[in-house]
Amino acid sequence: MLVGTLLACGGSVPVLPALLKRVTTIAYAIKAGQEQPGWRGGRIPYSWGGGHDEAPGPSFGTCVGYRGSIKPCPATTTRGLDCSGLVRWVYSLAYGGDVLGPGNTDDHIRRLSRIPASAARPGDLVFYGRLGGRVKTHHVGVYVGDGKMINALRTGTRIRIDPITTVKDFAGYFRYM
Repeated sequence: MLVGTLLACGGSVPVLPALLKRVTTIAYAIKAGQEQPGWRGGRIPYSWGGGHDEAPGPSFGTCVGYRGSIKPCPATTTRGLDCSGLVRWVYSLAYGGDVLGPGNTDDHIRRLSRIPASAARPGDLVFYGRLGGRVKTHHVGVYVGDGKMINALRTGTRIRIDPITTVKDFAGYFRYM
């Protein structure tokens, strides 16, 4: 992993806090619509399945599995991100590679370590859903502190900041280590 490599190269340099700060900075920049690799700038809309091309970043979504309130499904004509596409892109930019890889929230949570709320820092991820037995998650956001997250919430919204209590079934804080 990148963190281990950086620790080996950097000795006692506090790498993790710097990486989490970078995650948070990038998430805020994306929320503000600032230009990023793969995006010319402007506020990014939610798109069901968006952000799941071969490379992380905004992409057209899919209507497969779509159950949103806006009909007909606008995902195939909307270049944007869904929740897991957003965190995949943010982490890819912050860590210098696609550390979360393709897939949805269930796939991403398997690449992370759960941490207690007392250890949560801005830049960690917040997941929603069921963890016991068969993992079944349904949402993820980038924790930014003060009980808030940057996330792609649902069709009809753009990347935004919400209280972590906006989504039901809070499953916990997770960190890439």
